[in-house]
Amino acid sequence: MQIDDTDRRILRHLLADPGLATAALAERAGVTPATCWRRLDRLRENGVLRGQGMAIDWRALGYEIEVSLRFTLDKTAPRAFDDFIEAARGVPEVIQIQTFLGRVDVRLNMVARDMAHYQEVYRSRILTLPHIADIEALMHIATIKDSAGLPL
Repeated sequence: MQIDDTDRRILRHLLADPGLATAALAERAGVTPATCWRRLDRLRENGVLRGQGMAIDWRALGYEIEVSLRFTLDKTAPRAFDDFIEAARGVPEVIQIQTFLGRVDVRLNMVARDMAHYQEVYRSRILTLPHIADIEALMHIATIKDSAGLPL
């Protein structure tokens, strides 16, 4: 889908403040509310906009530890990926699952309340996931940039 400068302005303002009402978004983007509504509707229909989501601040809920776990799977088992992902989905502390091509097959992001909670989850739920050939844990220290936006 091709977008023009008006679409880009609308998207920039929408990314900056996702909770804006259509009238306020239209005003900031320099278009009429009707034009803004039609453009947003077209962007949704073409899959550019996929709903409006909320971001959860896990730290505000008491989860102080975030860890990225990188796995290489034993791919001699025909269902290694499927079995691993199915089991990983059952771990409540896992907040993201990604698959890759390359040396790392799967990455899990998980949260824990503290180091004791992390150790308990790691030993009882993570190490028991099927088909693990290798695992590497990376402790999250700081987020430098976190943007879902594109350079519009």
